[in-house]
Amino acid sequence: MGKRKIIVGSRESRLAVIQSQFVMEQIRKNHPELELELITMKTTGDVILEQTLDKIGGKGLFVKELDRALCQGVIDIAVHSLKDMPAEIPEDLPITAFSKREDPRDVLVLPQGTGSIENLDKEKAVGCSSARRTIQFLDLYPGLDVKPVRGNVLTRLKKLDEGEFSSLLLAFAGLKRLSLENRISRVFSTEEMIPSAGQGILAIQGRKGEDLNFLACINDKDAQTAALAERAFIQKLDGGCSSPAAAFAEVHGTEVRITGLYVDVETGEKAKGSMTGDRRDAAEIGYRLATRLLAEVR
Repeated sequence: MGKRKIIVGSRESRLAVIQSQFVMEQIRKNHPELELELITMKTTGDVILEQTLDKIGGKGLFVKELDRALCQGVIDIAVHSLKDMPAEIPEDLPITAFSKREDPRDVLVLPQGTGSIENLDKEKAVGCSSARRTIQFLDLYPGLDVKPVRGNVLTRLKKLDEGEFSSLLLAFAGLKRLSLENRISRVFSTEEMIPSAGQGILAIQGRKGEDLNFLACINDKDAQTAALAERAFIQKLDGGCSSPAAAFAEVHGTEVRITGLYVDVETGEKAKGSMTGDRRDAAEIGYRLATRLLAEVR
């Protein structure tokens, strides 16, 4: 009998492919009886680059094509950056595994040859694709100009080095997976800049009812607990990709602690707080913290 074949779906950017290949390597190592094939596809979010995500439909634009391929049986599993997934996902396409978390922090990247943030060209804007990062960055560095930048990480770095921006705000995890840590000029602690829900975690999505037990070798229990808390927080706030909300959970033994930020877009009022509880109640803790912060700004 031939090997069971698993077709893996991925966005076609270099970072997405590297992430998918990492997942495939883990599966191969633990399940040599499986045959794996990678299929890449361009998503709507990769194509429409003239506008910010909140103007064109939010995070769903990065998963729609992969969701369709899963539903139609073109692929068996899809690999996503969890932070790029919408708060609500189809019930019949569950997340079946969460990878061990890469560094969740945000970073500042300067043009090659620029020493430090003190040497920043104040005439040019800082490039940033996220309202969450922008708001927290301007709290740290008021007075600087921040403008939207779209495209994958390599496209953004090219724009930076060609002089379009003074610097970029990016996720540490993406640069590390691309072996570009040497481009990082400043790392923001998770206290200075609370990460996006799921940042640094890869999510593997499959079809409900399928035998996906082989993904147990990928699943990291601490990452799963953190993801449940963070995504429950965002779901309560209905946070899309560019919604000014942030959530970061850490697991310590049997406890999980989540820190969250919510910004009311109409008033600009911010609410920030933390909550700790039993890790088995991770989603409930995230939900309760979001409820509390919502009440503080209303």
